[in-house]
Amino acid sequence: METLAQNATQKRKITKAQYITRVAILAAVAFVLMYVELPLPFIPPWLKLDFSEIPVLLGAFALGPVAGIIIQGIKCLLFLLVRGSMSGGVGELANFLIGVAFVVVAAIIYKKKHNFKFAIIGTLVGILTAVVVAGVLNYYVLIPFYANTGLMPMEAIIAASSAINPAADSLLGYVLIFAMPLTATKLAIDAVVVFLLYKKLARFLHN
Repeated sequence: METLAQNATQKRKITKAQYITRVAILAAVAFVLMYVELPLPFIPPWLKLDFSEIPVLLGAFALGPVAGIIIQGIKCLLFLLVRGSMSGGVGELANFLIGVAFVVVAAIIYKKKHNFKFAIIGTLVGILTAVVVAGVLNYYVLIPFYANTGLMPMEAIIAASSAINPAADSLLGYVLIFAMPLTATKLAIDAVVVFLLYKKLARFLHN
């Protein structure tokens, strides 16, 4: 990351066409990765791991926070248009908002100083921010809205959650035991992959 950061500060300014091309490619990869969903046996079945934030964070680090928002938006919109929503749009909205909270914070901090230390700090603060956002959104907006769509009543959500972990016998319990920890785990895995790939993709991202 430090070698790449040195390249980032010395790189020539990319053209608008190059910027658009990179954003489009990263968004397309992120869209494809949304299909790679891994269910886990110890969480409710509608919560899954995916790796679609990897290209988004790569783009946000390399091209700036605005690029991260654009890539995240294109990814979620394409997924909604192509596959449709099984959650009344709630899942896609959650993915967009939580992902944006993560990559924007990480990219803003990294932009202050392009080195490994700030990349780590940005990523950790980004994960913490996203986890808090996930908790607030799930408790006050996403789960209540999803329950009101009629797709799955609140009672059924809580029953399914408490069947896996008896402590998750309320909406707050579900958020604290399942939604927030899964968000942290997912984004931490994505961040590790980004750190492993970043240097190898330096030429594409910066030249």
